[in-house]
Amino acid sequence: MLVENLMTRKTHACQPGDSLAYAAQLMWEHDCGCVPVCSGGGVPHVVGVITDRDICMDALFQGKALQDLRVSEAMSRSLTTCRPSDSLAQTERIMREARVRRLPVVNGDGALLGMVSLADLAREAVREHALPRKEVTETDVGNTLAAICATPRHSLAAA
Repeated sequence: MLVENLMTRKTHACQPGDSLAYAAQLMWEHDCGCVPVCSGGGVPHVVGVITDRDICMDALFQGKALQDLRVSEAMSRSLTTCRPSDSLAQTERIMREARVRRLPVVNGDGALLGMVSLADLAREAVREHALPRKEVTETDVGNTLAAICATPRHSLAAA
């Protein structure tokens, strides 16, 4: 199975100049913890992502209201994406290596096509549980989550 068969196509995005209040409102209204950050007039090109945690941490450390803070100040610019033609195994590898639970799905030009999450992979593993040939298993998803949540090596050296 390919990412294009599993991804969420109707994705809501924000722009770098939007307020954190707007990004938080998008997450609340659409029950998600992450939205892609896009620039460009017509076609949305992904330039980053912002999570609910990014919003909370920026607001805490800046000591300002969400309305007074911009997405560009809190978003992750270290962008990891996948393609609709990627396999689920490739997608899990990307998530493990980048230590992320959600990936924007982009075309060759970097235009946003959708999002795929570890939760999407988990639901697929449950759906495939009784099948003789599985694309993704509960064990795969558990191993990916464990890798994402592992303490970074550099933190251990500093301890």
